[in-house]
Amino acid sequence: MTTRHPATRRSAGLMARLRGGAAQACAALLLAAGASATAQTYPTQPIRLVVPYTPGTGYDSIAREVSPQLSQRLGQPVVVENRPGASSLIGASQVARAAPDGYTLLIAGEGTMAAAHLYPSMSFNPIDDVAPITLAGYGTLMLVTNPGTGIKSVADLIAQAHARPARLNYSSPGVGTSQHLKMEMIKERAGIDMLHVPYKGSAGALNDLMGGQIDVALVPIHQALPFVRSGKLVSLAIISPRRNPRAPEVPTLQQAGIGGVEANMWYAFMAPRSTPAPVVARLNAELHAVLSDPRVKERLEGIGLDVATGSPQQLLTIMRNESASADAIIRKNHISMN
Repeated sequence: MTTRHPATRRSAGLMARLRGGAAQACAALLLAAGASATAQTYPTQPIRLVVPYTPGTGYDSIAREVSPQLSQRLGQPVVVENRPGASSLIGASQVARAAPDGYTLLIAGEGTMAAAHLYPSMSFNPIDDVAPITLAGYGTLMLVTNPGTGIKSVADLIAQAHARPARLNYSSPGVGTSQHLKMEMIKERAGIDMLHVPYKGSAGALNDLMGGQIDVALVPIHQALPFVRSGKLVSLAIISPRRNPRAPEVPTLQQAGIGGVEANMWYAFMAPRSTPAPVVARLNAELHAVLSDPRVKERLEGIGLDVATGSPQQLLTIMRNESASADAIIRKNHISMN
């Protein structure tokens, strides 16, 4: 048996480590080259943009407004697909399971962050299972009542709720929606109790509000304003940090006496987790360009959206904050889908 001199063994070990380091460096260079090539060639096929809600919703409207220009900029068709169900988790889960190659995208918002806490069996984590691309914008909710209640201000609402505990009711488009969770926050901050009446969508909730079966609701401002102007609804407050230029006479909820309610609905674009960073960066840049187009901004403002973009990291911070806030509200109020 041949015995190696210690110096020889050390030299062999050093050479092995050098070879290993060179292999790792080579692998890193290959990955970087692959990512660079992906960014340069992407996209080479049509892109699916999944809307996890029904047609006609704000998410759907944004997707259909953005997709033609995004398609033009990317040189590939961007096909909008509606995949509603389980408060958006059916569509969101499909995107999360898709190949992380930039060819399957999602438009989602705070509703998806909340839904993940309402449907734990779906095994969808809104923070870990998607790659944030960019914020698209914010929507504003208006607190309104039907004229038959006699409520003309937030102070009136609080007074009536105290006089008739759990007798006033409010509607929402469904359990766990923004309207539901934000009304629960309003109840908590104001120290009042109201009965929640969930609907399957916003149309029935709005119709029954105007018909007198429902007392109070949070309604997107672009839907509420025509009925406020015609006298079919009474505006009480705007759920946003500042007064809205579409209705400057309406106070914010803070100005009306209820502070601490998280404001604004938001909409954003996402991709499956592990989508290559160069692809995310390309999509971020192209979506910023589309959303900055004056014609697109004007049309989105027409449906009540305030366009706002940002970096993937900024969107991730919004997502984390929203998920934690929704989880706290759901736990505190024992909200479930049962």
